[in-house]
Amino acid sequence: MTAKSMMPYVQGNSAIREMFEEGARLAALYGRENVYDFSLGNPSVPAPAEVNQAIIDIVNEEESTFIHGYNQSNSGYEDVRQTVADHLNKLHGTAFTAKNIVMTVGAASGLNVAIKTLMDPGDEILAFAPYFVEYGNYAKNHGVTLAAVPANTDTFQPNLEAMADMITEKTKAVIVNSPNNPTGVIYSAETLTKLADILTAKAEEIGHEIYIISDEPYRELAYDGATVPYVTNFYKNTVVGYSWSKSLSLPGERIGYLVFPSEMEDFDNAITAANIANRVLGYVNAPTLIQRVVARCIDCTTDIEAYDKNRKALYDGLTEAGFECTKPEGAFYLFVKSPIADDKEFCAMGKKHNILMVPGTSFACPGYVRLAYCVSYDTIVNSIPAFKALMEDVKAL
Repeated sequence: MTAKSMMPYVQGNSAIREMFEEGARLAALYGRENVYDFSLGNPSVPAPAEVNQAIIDIVNEEESTFIHGYNQSNSGYEDVRQTVADHLNKLHGTAFTAKNIVMTVGAASGLNVAIKTLMDPGDEILAFAPYFVEYGNYAKNHGVTLAAVPANTDTFQPNLEAMADMITEKTKAVIVNSPNNPTGVIYSAETLTKLADILTAKAEEIGHEIYIISDEPYRELAYDGATVPYVTNFYKNTVVGYSWSKSLSLPGERIGYLVFPSEMEDFDNAITAANIANRVLGYVNAPTLIQRVVARCIDCTTDIEAYDKNRKALYDGLTEAGFECTKPEGAFYLFVKSPIADDKEFCAMGKKHNILMVPGTSFACPGYVRLAYCVSYDTIVNSIPAFKALMEDVKAL
């Protein structure tokens, strides 16, 4: 019999994955070109050519027992970690070294390692709605409660006033995600300064530190000259989780890292605990070959111009059709206000036009839907008449 502890996960199975599977079913019936699947954030832009070349070069140059073997440290190769640290220092004016970096099996494992490292069962983590649906499961994995801070739907910047009111002695961490999935909003320097001030005051009030866990897989996907502030420059008790899934279009390779600043409280114990967490959670160490690949491609990025072209076309097409949406500053998602109160019902209406969307309810923000525009440009263009027809259906209600 399936473990009782897994049944909540089964019952709350990701709506994103369900829609993605539905897309495959509809494509088989109507042809993939006639299905407008905006469900899953699977990069449509190929990895840079340097990535494939690095794989070939490393396999030809390195001994297989080295590139395919265990790392001496669960943190990953020291030279790779130093390369990551140097890269971050150049970009953000930080002073990291290899000892501040833990290589991880993508961002998802990194967040699990961070939570296990910093939090005990019964602790609470706050997340700003709308937030990535899996955060709740990551917290549940470790006996931690996740509480949703209500969304500020005017700007989709974090609702700091609501957050401050929600902090209790059980609050141990706040998770932030910028550029944000699902809104594409970038959290401003002003927002992060205010957030840091509130957490510093609240930590003193409740008698223990409150950490920020900053989830940053979309950092390089920023448009119109926007910059993404680096959270450790605002608040010392920050752990940063990063993934190359989007910046190098490598979601299936599962490669990322955590940053633990030396200035954070109890750094020495925290970095040791993170190494152990990496091991006892079953990750052991990040994929060794791909560690060496990303080190060689540290200055490479994917072609975000394709995403930007999609962003503009989808935003313009939907707003002209009468939909309300926040123009994304980064990532590759568009968060659209549902023209009817029930966002799940609106998604069901969309399926009648072969449009697949994810309800905002899945992101703790009902009344909206998320569209992942990391698809072909033709899909964007061809979907606009279907969206217009969907809006006509809404008007006929």
